[in-house]
Amino acid sequence: MTESSARVAAVIPWHARTVADVEESLATSPHGLTAEEAEARLKRYGSNRIREQPPPRAIVVFLRQFSSTFILILVVAAVVTLALGELLDTALIAVALLLNAVIGFHEERRAADAVQALMQLVVPHCRVVRDGQEWEIDSRDVVPGDVVLLESGSRAPADIRLSAVNSLTIDESLLTGESLPVTKTTMPVQENAAAVDRHSMAFTGTIVANGRGRGYVVATGDDTELGSIAGSIRTEEAGELPLQARMAKFAQIVGVSVFIAAIVAFVSGVLLGESVSQMFRVAVAMAVSAVPEGLPVAMTVTFAIGVTRMARRNAVLRRLPALETLGSTTVVGSDKTGTLTENRMTVQAVWAGGRSYDAHELRGAGPTVEMLLTTGVLTNEADLVKTAEGPVTTGDPTEVALLVAADRAGIDPGELRDRHRIVAEIPFESHRRYSATIREYDGGHAVFVKGAPERIISMCTTMNTDQGPVPFDPERLHTAVRELAARGMRVLGMAYRRLGPEAVRSLTGDDAPPGDYTDPDDLVLVGFQAMMDPPREGVREAIAQCHTAGVRVVMITGDHSITARAIAHRLGILGNPDGRVLTGAEMRHLDDDALRDLVDEVSVYARVSPNDKLRIVRALQDRGHVVAVTGDGVNDAPALRAAAIGVAMGRSGTDVAREASDMVLSDDNFVSIVSAVEEGRIAFANIRKVAFFLISTAVAETAAILVSVWLGWPLLLIPAQILWLNLVTNGVQDMALAFEPGSRDVLKRPPRPRREGILSAMMWERTLLVGIVMAGGALYMFHWQLGRDDSLVAAQSVALTTLVIYNIFQAGNARAENRSLFTITPWGNPFLFWATLGAITLHVSALYFPPTQFVLGVEPISAEAWVRAVVVAVSVLVTVEAHKWVRRRWPLGTSHVHWD
Repeated sequence: MTESSARVAAVIPWHARTVADVEESLATSPHGLTAEEAEARLKRYGSNRIREQPPPRAIVVFLRQFSSTFILILVVAAVVTLALGELLDTALIAVALLLNAVIGFHEERRAADAVQALMQLVVPHCRVVRDGQEWEIDSRDVVPGDVVLLESGSRAPADIRLSAVNSLTIDESLLTGESLPVTKTTMPVQENAAAVDRHSMAFTGTIVANGRGRGYVVATGDDTELGSIAGSIRTEEAGELPLQARMAKFAQIVGVSVFIAAIVAFVSGVLLGESVSQMFRVAVAMAVSAVPEGLPVAMTVTFAIGVTRMARRNAVLRRLPALETLGSTTVVGSDKTGTLTENRMTVQAVWAGGRSYDAHELRGAGPTVEMLLTTGVLTNEADLVKTAEGPVTTGDPTEVALLVAADRAGIDPGELRDRHRIVAEIPFESHRRYSATIREYDGGHAVFVKGAPERIISMCTTMNTDQGPVPFDPERLHTAVRELAARGMRVLGMAYRRLGPEAVRSLTGDDAPPGDYTDPDDLVLVGFQAMMDPPREGVREAIAQCHTAGVRVVMITGDHSITARAIAHRLGILGNPDGRVLTGAEMRHLDDDALRDLVDEVSVYARVSPNDKLRIVRALQDRGHVVAVTGDGVNDAPALRAAAIGVAMGRSGTDVAREASDMVLSDDNFVSIVSAVEEGRIAFANIRKVAFFLISTAVAETAAILVSVWLGWPLLLIPAQILWLNLVTNGVQDMALAFEPGSRDVLKRPPRPRREGILSAMMWERTLLVGIVMAGGALYMFHWQLGRDDSLVAAQSVALTTLVIYNIFQAGNARAENRSLFTITPWGNPFLFWATLGAITLHVSALYFPPTQFVLGVEPISAEAWVRAVVVAVSVLVTVEAHKWVRRRWPLGTSHVHWD
């Protein structure tokens, strides 16, 4: 390629140039490059492969996981507990740290995996023409200017400007989202045409569905459309999960609070006469107790439970924290084909003899409809084979739909074809806009034709009815076609004509060069068949559930705007059948600010490119939305990675999409997304319950110890007792809260406010209130027992027992954010019931078991102390129930959105 030619190519895209211009610019010809020139170009342009960046060293990625505030707090806590000899606490913290590191490590390696998966789409070998001869070469050796040969079933090894086609259709769904194979041509298209409309091109990794073709390689490796997407995946950072932001903020609050409380306790104790060593141990033990090191483990347990439930509902999560993101989602950007629809073309309606019929009315509808269905079978290259498991079909989706429609109406396609043997056929070509077959028919011959309705109508002079052929009004026929197309359906016209021997020879062109056919005319119109990829069962109801839950559903598809609008209206995404649909071509005239202003109004996007989809996701995120995106093709990968959560298709999806996603739907069904949203909300509700329980009890312990120090009393609890309290209650019951079942109306509430933390403002208010009540009760019981027999060990044992009972009641309070505890059955969470029983059993045993008496510095307490401790601890139940009652009537800010 000359330098000037390269400049021209940079200005005028290949798809908009004539074949002759392409040959001149690439200095090539139909005979291909010479071997010497191909070798020189391989050195100049490099291998035809997608560039791979070396990933960072595994140890670097692993150590990077220990950089957050919350994790650093846990690291310090682990070191301190190890120094104090509290090996059980150290082990618990270490498990939390390890799980976090493994999950984070896996996340950072995913981008590299996604790019690597792209390599599976690059063809290992391909056929080219060099030195005028056909060769099979390694696809990595393909260079710009090579002539590549394509045939049915092959993949394009590079981006190719087509120079010759023969009934060539290519499946580009993985790259463009187009649901049907695209008919290719050699004619130039507009310069600004989107990839989905570049009919003169074949793109790397796409599959030839039918026919043959050849063309010139115009781009290889990173310069291809596939390479451009790979670059987007490499540079696009995964969207931050809402839980990550919430946990970071939560960790800062906890970290600062723990540090201040420990310093205050240490300084206060020393100033009031306690020894430095004693107060240092108390401060450290108090800090360790206050840090909710059980929260990461409880989160992991919560996620594991949710993931297991989701797997039973056909959704497989690839990273655990993404589960919570589903509960925070405010917008779902869904692909159409295969997710909202069944991903199979189905005849929905027909028009014959002057009237329309729905698909369920075809059986026994009369000879006119039967002739229409017969024509659909006899102009068809697909196959339908009946098996014990049901019909098995192969071939073009459109032609398969025609066979299935006939079969459901009682016509056996195989028997019909055997009866009317084929004599000749005219294959479909884009310039003809029809295909035809000549078959034996009623002792003679007939030609059967199907194609674009306008083309078929122009070839007909009469219309078939039950009474025989009659003249027709063309405008009436065009109106019928427009009405069917307006419903988002693809319409095919069909016609036939009986032939004499001379007419057969004339049509098949016996005296003409091969492939030179005479267009049939004077045909009898038998009608129109209209088909579409129908919505999946249950999707409309699932979308309605999303709307009830405050989650907006947006359709983002590579399909045509008319089809997208019709499906969106049927599913309830568009309330108005004439609602606005924004196309990729229109988006290219909008800057990011203009698009950002539109995304809250537009619910359907059609004919979009990978970059368009990525821009939509970013615009929604800029508007403050938590966006989940579905996709199955290579074209979806950048958007899947950029979204807060990417959802890939398990059956029809590509490896690229799955590697770039957070969740995979094993049934490719949108309904499963709604189930996942429900599980995500339940998961976050349980995380909040665990956090509320741990923080409220930590506040109580910290406040009680601080106040006892300030009052100049003996130490309320010694370090061993603080750690025991943290282990025997928090370490058991917090895990059990992760098993709480979800509320029945979880999908009847709006998503949580994005800026709301792990605990809402109302929950922080309740946390402080509970902390004050529990601390006050523990101090009262300590002072009461100390005044009774002046035994510090007895007083500390009573205070410790009071806090244990408080924590048991508080675990019950944490089960519901807004509902009364007394409306919830204890058996609703059997894990918590047995954990509570186990906690109190452990503590009672510790009070009476000599070794634990010695280690913890405790002794058995009197029956009166037990009764008084239980009565005092009931105060936390009364307090929380009163607070729930007040806040149900007078909500605090946004906390009226409850997540029980």
